[in-house]
Amino acid sequence: MKFLDLLRMSSSSLWKRKVRTILTVLGVVIGTASIVVMVSLGLGLSKSTMDQIEEYGGLTTINVYESYGESVYYGGGVAVATSSDGGSDEPKRLDDELVETIKAMPHVEIVSPVLNVSVIAQHGGYQSYLYLQGMSIEALEKMNIDLAEGTLPQKGDALKLLYGNMIIQDFSNSKTGEGYWSTGELPDIDLMNDSMFLIFDTDAYYQSQWNDSDMPVKPPKKYIIEATGVVAGGIDEYNQHSWNTYCDVEALKTHLQRAFKGKAIPGQPTTASGKPYKELYYNSIYVSVDDMDYVQEVQEAISMLGYQASSNAEWIESEQEQMGYIQAVLGGIGAVSLFVAAIGITNTMMMSIYERTKEIGIMKVLGCDMRNIQGMFLLEAGYIGFIGGVIGLILSLILSFIINKIVASAGLGMSTLSYIPAWLAILSVVFAVMIGMLAGFFPALRAMKLSPLAAIRNE
Repeated sequence: MKFLDLLRMSSSSLWKRKVRTILTVLGVVIGTASIVVMVSLGLGLSKSTMDQIEEYGGLTTINVYESYGESVYYGGGVAVATSSDGGSDEPKRLDDELVETIKAMPHVEIVSPVLNVSVIAQHGGYQSYLYLQGMSIEALEKMNIDLAEGTLPQKGDALKLLYGNMIIQDFSNSKTGEGYWSTGELPDIDLMNDSMFLIFDTDAYYQSQWNDSDMPVKPPKKYIIEATGVVAGGIDEYNQHSWNTYCDVEALKTHLQRAFKGKAIPGQPTTASGKPYKELYYNSIYVSVDDMDYVQEVQEAISMLGYQASSNAEWIESEQEQMGYIQAVLGGIGAVSLFVAAIGITNTMMMSIYERTKEIGIMKVLGCDMRNIQGMFLLEAGYIGFIGGVIGLILSLILSFIINKIVASAGLGMSTLSYIPAWLAILSVVFAVMIGMLAGFFPALRAMKLSPLAAIRNE
């Protein structure tokens, strides 16, 4: 007997008793939908957690700092490093040599020095502190910063700034001190197009403003710095870039060396005599690894060099373990419904065998292969599982859509609570078919073992 003949006979036999078949299929629908939605909730929680980790630092990112064993204090705006044991040994600082060393490590994709500088920004009657963060162009591109307008800083350009979308809130009236936080009104500043004056020598600026001596203090030079772009988002839409002002680290270094020629740069260490070093040292180093699986390996290699390296690796591992438990529990709850559906399929197939005993006997007398008889009943069970699985999947997609809409409107801080990837959709249908055929295995085996003569005489 051909496979298509078996399929046709199985389908015809099922729909002779439509109500019973529909009720059995309904059980599979509920079971499939339950297990898919339950698993999707676990996957959605995991996905939301990973998205949050990615937003607040990245899955493959390592940040390198000077060892905690060394302390840094600020005197007169200048950072002076000391060793933890009170000795005069120079600490291991973050420099270009270390950048090149990390670049040579296996699985390291991008290494960027990070140089932070605090400046005063002025436009018209408005003023604010800006915290400039200089990074390499490659690192800025890797961070996938969404822009409302403009572009990222370009390699080789003079110093230009990329403003965070919430930076505008910190500008206030330089005379009254009132700003957005006191008036609720944003200053009339277009960060992208308005000219912005930056004061790098903040100590000299305040000395010139509040000088009590008879000797006048010359105000520091102001520099007009253009903008390259503004981070996407409203003034109240926070993301990891909202409060940062990015720039090319090489352009920032060049500008600082020109602005503080012959003087100590605020935030940079000095010699015992108070003189600046020829080389600029970094506040941290940004490291991007090519795969999440190698983050801990690279982190340990950097720590072995005597530096403090931090990443989200341990947090990710802990979160994944917790999400695994949650998915297992939710999947188990859904599996109970599918198990009940399997019992319903078994019951349906057993009833079908009792009702078709004479038919089975005639098929055996006519010489029908036992495997064809078994295959016919297995196909009927698989057919129930397939129809129930497909309808259950459609129902799951609808429920998942409704759940995500409710979560989004409730403002719970997550975009996706229920997530159904393609593999889960395909696997759910396959699993439903397998459960159906497994449930029909013993009834099919019973059909094979029926005595032909006894089956024919059965009324």
